[in-house]
Amino acid sequence: MNRRELFRTAAGLAGAIALGQADWAINRPRNTAIADLEARLALDPRRPQFHLLPQRNWMNDPNGPIYWKGQYHMFFQYNPDAAVWGDMHWAHAVSPDMVHWRHLPIALAPTPGGPDAAGCFSGTAVVDNGVVTVLYTGVVNSTLANATLNDGQHIFRESQCLATSIDPDLKTWKKLAAPVIAAPPPGLSITGFRDPSPWRSGEWWYLAVGSGNAHTGGDVLLYRSRDLRHWQYLHKLVSGEQSAKGAINPVANGDMWECPDFFPLGEKHVLIYSSRGGVHWQTGTLDKEAMRFHPEKTGILDYGAFYAAKTQLDQQGNRILWGWIPEQRPAAEYSAAGWAGMMSLPRVLRMQPDGGLGVAFSPAVHSLRTREHRLDPSQKIQSQLAGLFLPRATGEILAQLNCDHRAFSFSLIAKFPHKQQSQPIVEIAYDPSSRQIFADKKAVPIAWDRDNLLQLHIYVDGSVAEILLSGKAVYTKRFYYAGEDAPGIYVHLQAAGQILNSFRLWHLKAISPNRLTTG
Repeated sequence: MNRRELFRTAAGLAGAIALGQADWAINRPRNTAIADLEARLALDPRRPQFHLLPQRNWMNDPNGPIYWKGQYHMFFQYNPDAAVWGDMHWAHAVSPDMVHWRHLPIALAPTPGGPDAAGCFSGTAVVDNGVVTVLYTGVVNSTLANATLNDGQHIFRESQCLATSIDPDLKTWKKLAAPVIAAPPPGLSITGFRDPSPWRSGEWWYLAVGSGNAHTGGDVLLYRSRDLRHWQYLHKLVSGEQSAKGAINPVANGDMWECPDFFPLGEKHVLIYSSRGGVHWQTGTLDKEAMRFHPEKTGILDYGAFYAAKTQLDQQGNRILWGWIPEQRPAAEYSAAGWAGMMSLPRVLRMQPDGGLGVAFSPAVHSLRTREHRLDPSQKIQSQLAGLFLPRATGEILAQLNCDHRAFSFSLIAKFPHKQQSQPIVEIAYDPSSRQIFADKKAVPIAWDRDNLLQLHIYVDGSVAEILLSGKAVYTKRFYYAGEDAPGIYVHLQAAGQILNSFRLWHLKAISPNRLTTG
């Protein structure tokens, strides 16, 4: 499911909920209802302990992550009024290390009568002459004839807007009154026009904008400017292929590419974009004279619950990937829960020797480790695994397995305290006949090294598991359970013979005493 499908599902709930929650926002006065909700969310075992998420209500795309004056700033799409999509603002959080976060006041809110009156959609933050500047998509309600976004539920006109901040904490923002790009290029029949992503090259700023065409597929529009305010359309940076079938929502079938991000990595350039329910990558060569991108390899960044990815550079110059982890339960359930969505853990992107895209969790997350357990390979594995678990559905696992001629199944199982019952969470399986890895029966392509080893790096947090497979693929899984007690997470390994080379397990510290329900 992509974000527009989630939005349509939630839209039916939004109106009634907003009437009762209109004062629920990060920087609005607290009242009894807010205090009661926060107290409940602080005890919700499904709410994560070390992933970034708002104090309450709905979140989606990461926006404008940036390292500025010794701090990491993260903005993200946020509904201050309810735990469903709607009324998009830019929420704001800050961290010294990309792991320990605290909330700051909302950065951007819709301006009545302005180009973002119906919502401040996604965008990017850059530094221009010492000033942090964001380019973002503003939307207004529109007639069908003038719309650039029509997903069967919402009809919006999109434009690209700009705001700046001159205070060191990025708490105060000043918007330009008019869009810097008011409309798509004339003559193009487009399926969308949003999510601007600028970068600097020489004397020029360049800007990628997500778009597409119902007859040719998704694409990325390319602009250039000397000052971020006056833009010239050049051409399409890259285009996709026509989809096999039509759809009411062009994102669902690949006729619209959302959230483009374009950057150099090693000796290549990388484009990431979101479409068809997932985040896709292309690596290749940028012709800097013609300013056209020539993809050479393609892939998927995450085979599970992960969307609207965005990157930034960390303090050391590493390319860090963030993504929205959406809910995978019915809208009525997450609306009643009072919160929806979370940010992924930071992931480091690297160029592989074969030109593919590699990924690893940022070592910054290691700061959460406390108690460690290791298996002794000389002893019986099953009996050792039976005594190890992640308490309260929170922790980290690092395992290495042989992928030779033997099939295996590596599963996470939830076992509940005081109950004689268990619940499967996720299964990673290997089929030696096809040399294929499967995550919950979904094929996950892996380019094997000569040693035929599978490295699993897993973080479990409340109701999410992020699973890295040999630094080449990721599978993010949401899981849910009833009651007020979080389960212990155990590993079940089914294999013929000894295929587990090593196994390490850590308990992890929470980043907040109350699941980030206060600042």
